Amino acid sequence: MRSKLFVPGSRPELFAKALASAADALSFDLEDAVPEAGKADARRLVGQALQAPEFTATRKILIVRVNGLTTPHFEADLAAIVGPRLDLLNLPKVESADDIRRAAQALARLEATRGLTRPIGILANIESPRGLRLAADIAGADPRVTGLQLGLGDLFEPLGIDRTNIQTVQQVQLAVRLAAGEAGLWACDTAYGAIKDPDGYRAEAIAAQRLGFIGKTCIHPSQIALANEIFRPTEEEIAFARRVVEAAAKTTAGAFTVDGRMIDAPFIKRAHAVLAIARQLA
Repeated sequence: MRSKLFVPGSRPELFAKALASAADALSFDLEDAVPEAGKADARRLVGQALQAPEFTATRKILIVRVNGLTTPHFEADLAAIVGPRLDLLNLPKVESADDIRRAAQALARLEATRGLTRPIGILANIESPRGLRLAADIAGADPRVTGLQLGLGDLFEPLGIDRTNIQTVQQVQLAVRLAAGEAGLWACDTAYGAIKDPDGYRAEAIAAQRLGFIGKTCIHPSQIALANEIFRPTEEEIAFARRVVEAAAKTTAGAFTVDGRMIDAPFIKRAHAVLAIARQLA
């Protein structure tokens, strides 16, 4: 999931355009992008879209960011969107493992009622000081959690933290990536609000990619190509990974060298992961 495009749930005129984009995933937003008065209409529109033939047939990952557990909209949001084509429930402002377990139980009840056999995953947003402190607990709270999503807007703005401070951003990125890694999960990087600053988006995305994030949120279609370019293995990385895997298959040694580099178990595991991504992206 190199690129995850936000789509306001209250803007159905954008749904088809988003589907036609090159984004790997679409994230319909019922939370921040929708005013209070429009919540009911937005959840109805998104629920209808998830059942439409063009969306049921797409190979894109389909995600819905619902309103938080403590809002009066959470249960209604789930009732509108839970179905066979929903891949991930994006849970905002997660602050504890209990939050995850509550959401997982709510999903399980609806899946059982509706005869769904494929569990819907949870993408947990880390966007508060408490959520960041407990990120590893959140990541490991339930098997439904498939990844962590960093949200710097909600995390930084209330505290007056400079969003443009690269060192601060990377410190939080690393913390979230390590928390996800402890649970064996992936992490997706935060949104970048300056739409007319592609160089800033690129720089932040490259930093995230080097920290092991699988992709980055896009709040405008112009950011999709950047994310898709940055979060994919280069031809050189793929070729090296192939040489590592081939060499590993020919030796019983615990450590060996490829192109002058020492290789052991962690590097072999990474090489297999790179080749798996390359196959997925064809």
